[in-house]
Amino acid sequence: MQRAKVMLRSVYRSLMTNPVSGLRRMSQSSLAGKVAIVTASTDGIGLAAAQALGHRGAHVVVSSRRQANVDKAVSLLQSENIQATGTTCNVGISEDRERLINMTVEKCGGVDILVSNAAVNPYFGNIMDSTEEVWDKILSVNVKAAFLMTKLVVPHMEKRGGGSVVIVSSVAAYQPMQALGPYSVSKTALLGLTRAMAPELAQLNIRVNCVAPGVIKTRFSSALWQNEDVVDEFKKQLCIKRIGEPEEIGGVIAFLCSKEASYMTGETVSVTGGISCRL
Repeated sequence: MQRAKVMLRSVYRSLMTNPVSGLRRMSQSSLAGKVAIVTASTDGIGLAAAQALGHRGAHVVVSSRRQANVDKAVSLLQSENIQATGTTCNVGISEDRERLINMTVEKCGGVDILVSNAAVNPYFGNIMDSTEEVWDKILSVNVKAAFLMTKLVVPHMEKRGGGSVVIVSSVAAYQPMQALGPYSVSKTALLGLTRAMAPELAQLNIRVNCVAPGVIKTRFSSALWQNEDVVDEFKKQLCIKRIGEPEEIGGVIAFLCSKEASYMTGETVSVTGGISCRL
């Protein structure tokens, strides 16, 4: 008993002397030397993920469909002392996906992390009124491209002894949102894709996890959080009575890519403010 008290006093003194510097040093350097590709990363959750990974030491490769947005994001990241490179990429186009990977390997030497964040939602309305073209577009970008991007990076991760893939899904994967039926289905598919890839890629020391954000204050979801009636309805389901911020998802993504999450694969982490998620 006396020995335990002495140990506790020692830990307490250490924390009071410098309570966070040790944790800060560990988090800031935990991804040093790693190369991270983040798709759709010039604003919102993608940019927040790039910042979180970069602040932990990773060289971040950002992308989006517009060069001006890429340049702006790279400039912002570099102003925060983050190693950043960028290029345009529409993940729904095969040539763009290959160019993004090839550029990363040529400029950065390899790939250790992939954050698959790109998504589209070209339709808002009753699911039974959605067209074949809507489904083709949503499934091609939101689901198929996530798999094909992963398939492209796996050989490069294998060369470096392993890696981490994080797929960004949504709370809509568990609770389909009204008027967002096809989009919600695509996000449910990502939960299955994560579980399907994890066992095979674990043999190569590559972990695959997923994040399911709730309603986050981004441009992509502005139609939801800018509508007071919609927000009020969401708040009824929330334990934390507010809309989430992109940084609160970026930090979880960075954790999943770190050594601290080295025993996690095939998992989906719900970051929803307390909405109950079950499938």
